[in-house]
Amino acid sequence: MSEILNILSYTFMQRAVICGIAISFSAALIGVILTLKNYSMIGHGLGEVGFAAISLAIALNLPPISISIPIVIIAAIIIMIISQKKGESADIIIALVATGALAIGVIITTATSGFSTDSYNYMFGSILAMTQNDVLLSIAITILSIIIYIVFYNRLFLVTFDEKYAKATGINVSFYQFLIALITALVVVVGMRMMGTMLISSLIVFPAIIAKKFTTSFKGLVTMSVLTSVICFIIGIFTSFFLNMPTGAGIVLVYIILLIISSLCCKLAKI
Repeated sequence: MSEILNILSYTFMQRAVICGIAISFSAALIGVILTLKNYSMIGHGLGEVGFAAISLAIALNLPPISISIPIVIIAAIIIMIISQKKGESADIIIALVATGALAIGVIITTATSGFSTDSYNYMFGSILAMTQNDVLLSIAITILSIIIYIVFYNRLFLVTFDEKYAKATGINVSFYQFLIALITALVVVVGMRMMGTMLISSLIVFPAIIAKKFTTSFKGLVTMSVLTSVICFIIGIFTSFFLNMPTGAGIVLVYIILLIISSLCCKLAKI
């Protein structure tokens, strides 16, 4: 315990923990909706879009966040619109967007300065490099996510489980799809600094999948998912620090272990 307190005395570690808890919280909230709507891989797709946007920002010598946020938001909205209006499978649209964006990002990077430290950190994560602005942005996203859930809880519930019924009751489904796309994009952009573009989808997918093994109600799923996400992050960041491993990979490893344990517990409970 004394070692943990000693680690937390460092400012960079305090920023990392605050950002990580905030983004894990937001990712778990939005992850429940995305998983239930079969958009679980959108985090991966938007992560690749984020990589392309960051490559463009680095090439133009512009702030990565200011460029990546609008581009990723637009990509998220496009994925939602095409999959809904055209009747295409969300997985197909996400795969096309992800591979296309990754190819563009690689072309931009190799055609300019090559893979720099900044691009490497965004690809694989660098949570200990979080700045004060990252802390403020992650907290703002969490507050926005909570407000949206509280204010629009019933409508989000209907849109998640039965869009046709939601439309029949007069709910503007497109508006709530926009809200979902907005929060997802913001979580992905900020989360890339923590987990990297390669692993950001794990923050969205794992908590909801694990939570579904223990509860069936929407409210219970949201609560369990948030608790799982925050606890796994805390365990993951300190474990990775003590074992000298990449933080993003350490957090994913904790998720995998918990998923295996929860799956075994569920099977034993049915015996």
